[in-house]
Amino acid sequence: MKKSFGARLKALFGIHTFDESFFENLEDALIEGDLGAKTAMAVSDEIRKLAKSAKPTNTRDLQLLMKDLLKSKVRAWQPPVVKGNTNVFLILGVNGVGKTTTIAKLAARYKQDGYAVMMAAADTFRAAAIDQLELHAERVGCRIVKHIQGADPGAVIFDALQSATAKKDELVLADTAGRMHNKENLLRELQKIDKVVKGRVDQQYYHKLLVIDATTGQNGLSQTELFNQAIGIDALILTKYDSAAKGGSIVQIYEKLHIPVAFVGTGERYDDIHPFDSDEFLDTLVGLSD
Repeated sequence: MKKSFGARLKALFGIHTFDESFFENLEDALIEGDLGAKTAMAVSDEIRKLAKSAKPTNTRDLQLLMKDLLKSKVRAWQPPVVKGNTNVFLILGVNGVGKTTTIAKLAARYKQDGYAVMMAAADTFRAAAIDQLELHAERVGCRIVKHIQGADPGAVIFDALQSATAKKDELVLADTAGRMHNKENLLRELQKIDKVVKGRVDQQYYHKLLVIDATTGQNGLSQTELFNQAIGIDALILTKYDSAAKGGSIVQIYEKLHIPVAFVGTGERYDDIHPFDSDEFLDTLVGLSD
């Protein structure tokens, strides 16, 4: 089984000779943990300085120093859902990251919290995406607005918002395409959807959430940059958070783009989604919870 990043760090911290070789290995471990070269170098240099002045005597002291250093580079944020209003979560992400399942998990979560939830199948590029979302809606027990494959995604969103207003749904979870014939087409479609939502929903009730796979590393940053450039991202949702790789890329993403994390997906069941806990994340990242 692959060692978690935290376990690798813990093993490294177990070497109490803080020589140049140790800090070079620390920098390499941080880069392998998807923190990015720039962040890895900065953290390694800072730990080097702190180790000289604070003189940590054991592994835990050094882990706590690193955790303290990384606190400013990770942020949790929960998108508000205001009762009695039509709130919209536009769910974005490339194909394969678990976007449709994440929508189902969010639907189940907010339904349990007493909100009237609806799904909008605006990934009309793939018939399978519409069918999958419809199946999830049936299982979770919420309404869905859909059109046929190839329909205008903006029209799906328009109809969904009109229906949500009429039926007094409080949260619309909108699926979107993750791949089209080319990147420009995808970005234009997303911008069009964004414009439709902004035309009907007040900004305070509208949030754009990007789903990324916690195991993808550098791809997570490039995907976030792409979608953020297109329409702006309010927060991330991490899927496959239960694997050995624990999403070190979010440190790099926050450093560069200041985008927080809203939720983490930890399994396949509908209740396997939780608000992101930055303190818990950092404990795992530096090996304090292993």
